[in-house]
Amino acid sequence: MPPSPLTPVLDRPRCIRSGDTGPVTVGTQHRDSSSGAPAPSDAADLERVRGSVAIALEDFLDRQRDTLATMDPSLSPVVDEVCALAAGGKRLRPLFAYWGWRGTTGGAPGPADDDAAVLRAVAALELVHASALVHDDVMDGALTRRGRPATHIGFATRHGDSALAGNGDTFGVGAAILVGDLALVWSDELLRRSGISAAALERARAVWDTMRTEVTAGQYLDLLRAAGGLPGPQGALTVARYKSAGYTVQRPLQLGAAIAGAGPRLAEAYSAIGLPLGEAFQLRDDVLGVFGDPVVTGKSADDDLREGKRTLLISLAEEVADATGRRLLAASLGDPQAGPQELQALRRLIEDTGARARVEQRISERTALARRAIADAPIADDARNALDALAVAATSRTA
Repeated sequence: MPPSPLTPVLDRPRCIRSGDTGPVTVGTQHRDSSSGAPAPSDAADLERVRGSVAIALEDFLDRQRDTLATMDPSLSPVVDEVCALAAGGKRLRPLFAYWGWRGTTGGAPGPADDDAAVLRAVAALELVHASALVHDDVMDGALTRRGRPATHIGFATRHGDSALAGNGDTFGVGAAILVGDLALVWSDELLRRSGISAAALERARAVWDTMRTEVTAGQYLDLLRAAGGLPGPQGALTVARYKSAGYTVQRPLQLGAAIAGAGPRLAEAYSAIGLPLGEAFQLRDDVLGVFGDPVVTGKSADDDLREGKRTLLISLAEEVADATGRRLLAASLGDPQAGPQELQALRRLIEDTGARARVEQRISERTALARRAIADAPIADDARNALDALAVAATSRTA
């Protein structure tokens, strides 16, 4: 018997507002009896999925709030922080996983899992993502995340406001590490309790375990590169693949396929889509980290430069910079005290060396490659349309 699915929670405060992710229209769609999934009202049906993921997270985290409250009321800020992290974002990973599943359900052997259970299962990806964000911000020394203080900054402030003993920064970092760990633990629990069949859960575990190993390994590779290891453009692409690209597109698609019971042919097709598209997504993130509008991105455009992130933008600029440019990079990149003049000079260098244009070209090429793979993939047409729309949205975004 599969684990008991989560059921709605009534008459208690909700930690994630469904409206944060757009309109929610669940429970009213026509269902396709061959797949157990609602027929989409448009090509992508993206907002319905986003809303359903928000509800799944809301229900789950409300229960976790009760669990922590029975331990001690002072644990409330911990679940509040996970709720805040889970409330934001574009839901790309659950969207890719869900449409990876929808692309295969018509041809998968045996009865399909219920649409609602699959939506709860793929919502667990948001908790993996929340964990990665918290840990990444600690390692980078980031100050903000999604328009609010980074987790370690928020807990350091709480330490001071509560007049607690000891060093506030140390307290903030320790609390953030534990918040990230807890989000990762809870991701497992949400997947296990989603209500998908025992067979689907067992199939999903292989992809799930690989994905979480890769993202953790990718975080270490990022640390290593910041310390001088994995040099050059290829090093930047290696970090991008394992730290972000794989768990953003490739593994979520394969997770959906595994839940549906698809075979290796589709897993390979999803790799052909996911690897180039995940890379393009991360490169867009790198561009926004330096040239994005903070009002839109919710993060300062100075942070990546002050933190000294060794992205492909930086590697390509280093390759062709003259002596003056190399001195500027050595002096100002990674300087937490760099002012507006130095930061603007770094941006000009990235532009003038052609590094930004080359990254934009690579984004376009990798997106086009992924879209051709989507067109050729052996999947249902509604999923093809949805994945193509997601590919465009993920790589042309402004936040």
